[in-house]
Amino acid sequence: MERQPIITAESKEEFQIESLRVEYAANPIAVHTHQPRFSWGFRCSRHNERQTAFQIVVVDGTESSDSWQFPLWDSGKIDSEQNEAIEYAGPQLLSGQRYFWKVRAWDRSGAASNYSEIGTWEMALLHAEDWHGVKWIGVTERNQQEWIGASGDGAKSGGLPIFRHQFQLNAEIKRAKIYLCGLGQFELRLNGEKVSDAVLSPGWTNYDRTCLYSAFDVTEQLQAGSNAVGILLGNGFYNVAGGRYAKYLGSYGLPKLIFQLRAELNDGTIVRICSDESWSVSSSPVTFSCMYGGEDYNALLEQDGWDQADFAADERWKPASLVNAPDGVLQGETAPPMKVMRRFAAELLPEGPKGTYVYDFKQNFSGWMKIAVQGPPGATVTLTPSELLDDSGAADQERTMGGPTYFSYTLKGGGEEIWAPRFTYTGFRYVQVKGAIPVEMQSCTDSDGAEELPLLLRIEGEMIYPDVETAGSFQSSNEMWNRTHEIINWAILSNMKSILTDCPHREKLGWLEQVHLMGPSIMYNYNVAGLYRKIIGDMRDDQTKEGLIPDIAPEFTVFEGAFRDSPEWGAAYVLATWYAYNWYGDSRLLEENFNGMKRYVEYLSSKADGYIVRHGLGDWCDVGPDPGFAQNTPVPLTATATYYYAADTMGKISALTGRPDEAACFEELAENIKSAFNEHFWNGEKSYYATGSQTSNAFPLAVGLVPNEIRDIVGDQLVADIRAHGNHLTGGDVGFRYLLMALLKLDYPGIVSSILNQTDDPSYGFQLLHGATTLTERWDGPTAGHSQNHFMLGHAEEWFYAGLAGIRIPYEGQSDSRRTVRIAPRFVDGIDWVKAHHVLSQGRVEVSWARTDSKRLTLHVQLPVNTTALIELADLQPEQIQSSGLACRIEMDGRCARIEVGSGCYSFEIDEA
Repeated sequence: MERQPIITAESKEEFQIESLRVEYAANPIAVHTHQPRFSWGFRCSRHNERQTAFQIVVVDGTESSDSWQFPLWDSGKIDSEQNEAIEYAGPQLLSGQRYFWKVRAWDRSGAASNYSEIGTWEMALLHAEDWHGVKWIGVTERNQQEWIGASGDGAKSGGLPIFRHQFQLNAEIKRAKIYLCGLGQFELRLNGEKVSDAVLSPGWTNYDRTCLYSAFDVTEQLQAGSNAVGILLGNGFYNVAGGRYAKYLGSYGLPKLIFQLRAELNDGTIVRICSDESWSVSSSPVTFSCMYGGEDYNALLEQDGWDQADFAADERWKPASLVNAPDGVLQGETAPPMKVMRRFAAELLPEGPKGTYVYDFKQNFSGWMKIAVQGPPGATVTLTPSELLDDSGAADQERTMGGPTYFSYTLKGGGEEIWAPRFTYTGFRYVQVKGAIPVEMQSCTDSDGAEELPLLLRIEGEMIYPDVETAGSFQSSNEMWNRTHEIINWAILSNMKSILTDCPHREKLGWLEQVHLMGPSIMYNYNVAGLYRKIIGDMRDDQTKEGLIPDIAPEFTVFEGAFRDSPEWGAAYVLATWYAYNWYGDSRLLEENFNGMKRYVEYLSSKADGYIVRHGLGDWCDVGPDPGFAQNTPVPLTATATYYYAADTMGKISALTGRPDEAACFEELAENIKSAFNEHFWNGEKSYYATGSQTSNAFPLAVGLVPNEIRDIVGDQLVADIRAHGNHLTGGDVGFRYLLMALLKLDYPGIVSSILNQTDDPSYGFQLLHGATTLTERWDGPTAGHSQNHFMLGHAEEWFYAGLAGIRIPYEGQSDSRRTVRIAPRFVDGIDWVKAHHVLSQGRVEVSWARTDSKRLTLHVQLPVNTTALIELADLQPEQIQSSGLACRIEMDGRCARIEVGSGCYSFEIDEA
């Protein structure tokens, strides 16, 4: 049925291009591919507007008007709606070269837009010969023994180095870049200043396969005449030697670096400065640093001016030693750098253990603490972080994060001193301070010797995560759901580094199940195209010759049994790659990893018995008396369902990448698994799968293992079990995601709402009522210890966007178009309003709905150019829906009213009566 509302005048807003990206990044300076890909978005509110053609123009060297008359590459007018991942097809690009580009597009009427603003990108070092003559320099065991003796610090990690090199530039600088790989972590300084606000660089990898280098534009930081470069190195994950708490011990070697500076001077001279034995090395004031145990800094060991050109080196400086290169291949970083992204003030608590002071940052987060102190030389301030406090008010590390972990700073004296760690971080809410008096407590202190203690002038928390773009937002009238959304996102960001960690303190390892199970929840909120490309590369690097994908990547330590080989974890290689493709249109991910993904499914086939896979961790941390290993659902069920989901997905990937023979093989394999699964696990007498647990029924419903003729029966059993548990979930890390997926497919938003509204254990509400500020590892949250900063149970986030607001990204093969989304909001009882947005490459999708009275509500939808949406409204008839603005055709499809719309803003008045 078609309704004819009032038609408003069409917007005359200009059709414009914006948000230029190369390899999914804005103006990147180290593109590590011979054929970069271009993407762009649009700014135009006209209805049903779309791109019909585009033209890309690229020039090299300069963006002057003359250059555009003789472009390096002009695509010409290409008839296409595609606006992302369009490959460069011009002459060969040169390592280190800067290029400029612009694009214009034609709208649906055939009118061309103006050219976009000019974008840039710079090529990385693409060839091994680009590093010719550049040498690895590093720490030797002899260095370490000398430095340990000098500092008096006998910790196992040994002394850490600083390197310096002085050089001359004989003219003003036109352009200059530094390429640096410093293992395990580095801080780069130039002429006395830190070069970048990036921290904990480079990204963590299997250093036997890949070593990442960072690129920096240092044009403004160099000067004609004398210059000096200084580099501090930390251990990172390259060298985990312990000394305090450590999850594992392991080393790829001692810290080392490779460096080159390429400078073009105004007189036309090209200067190349490289690391070699002409550099100098000395001991760093960082006397201890471990990724798990903390960091110590002794300011008495500082050498003022060591990173400046006029520094006079003494006997503490030695010629740098040449060292063997790591086995890994040098590659430019693709993920955004980690930075200090947020800061938190601290509140001094009124009571703490005698001789110490405890601060509360009011938020659990991952990063480090930054202090300002003043006091006598040689005094040491010790900072002990924790997520919880014990009964005495002291920092409690044992219950949640392992210990001992602490940070210390030894003063040099002579005024205010500001310090923060450099090469490690942790997760915490509280900090216990020993060895200093808070300045506000100075007049209240009467303990012996207090006058000799330093004053703690300030303390703040600095949260660290990659500089990712925010891609979404969610709010509703349900404040508990808003808080749930917040604690999930605090946990996501706390565990987002150059990998996705399970927790930011006790393990810091890249457990892979959350990479795919929480993938959509992450992608709704953040643009993680570069980060997921890096993580997928980590999985590829760690695949064994048998095809196994270990449960963690990078595989810094080798676990045993199911902690190394669990299908629900290893299948992330297939499933996370598929999700990332559907979210970002990065087809290279599918091509580059196809053989590896195929090998992993073949590996599972080699382990299957009659198409049933029986090993793994199963539904980890499901609800029961002893959370950990699955208690409610047989491991073979989740393992085999994962096997099916991976095989089915590989069938889609094979078809999409033009491999019809492989597609047929995977489709046949998936059907065989499906038949065996139903024969083995379906209990016809009791009408449920396996034990009848929520995960037993939800997982097969979610991934398409349930035959159509029993789908409703299984759905009824699932709902009955939820009701029998008082509207509580019973699934764990794996099962909860598939429970929400199944209820979304069954279109039971009221059931999800009843689960998410609970406030007793297990529930998000229980965590919130007991003071959680981030999502916790287990549902009992702050009441029973364990990590207070885990995001693995945050699957409600996906439902908030897809199920409640209704922004549904088609990542399950429902659509072959990257420009079509489903808008299927559900007007849940008890919720007065919802608003959400998500940013596609084309632009911003917004959905909001609100009840205006007990029987009526309004729905607003905004779509960017080049986007089509199918608005699906359940249990409504066309006569109940009134469109404000353009005429919209409303058709029925089963129990849903369907409205197909293009770009623009749409409003609907809906009568729920």
